[in-house]
Amino acid sequence: MKQHQTITSLPPSPEAERRARMIKYTIAMLIRVVCIFAMLFAQGWWLVIFAAGAILLPYVAVVLANVNTSSRDTQVLRPGGIVPVPAPPSPSGASGDGAPGDAAPGGASDDAGRHDDERGAA
Repeated sequence: MKQHQTITSLPPSPEAERRARMIKYTIAMLIRVVCIFAMLFAQGWWLVIFAAGAILLPYVAVVLANVNTSSRDTQVLRPGGIVPVPAPPSPSGASGDGAPGDAAPGGASDDAGRHDDERGAA
């Protein structure tokens, strides 16, 4: 039986995924702006911590925004069984084991000769 995807098993739409990434990136950049303003008033080790935050947060923001979070359904669905298709019957009714279009013993294909006769070329 063929399995159908339900609305809950589908990944989020590209618009929803883009919006979520933009929210994550915006939050990280807001924290960076706070770190830059805090550097104006901080002294000692706090200045180093805020400077590191202001310098490293753009990289972290890009990585967080681009990480794939759609790992809800990691199960791989297998397709159904392969159904063999029977070979078409031979057009000439001959009981040969060759497939249609195989070369005849004379070197020419049976189909090629018939098509030449139908077109009038010989």
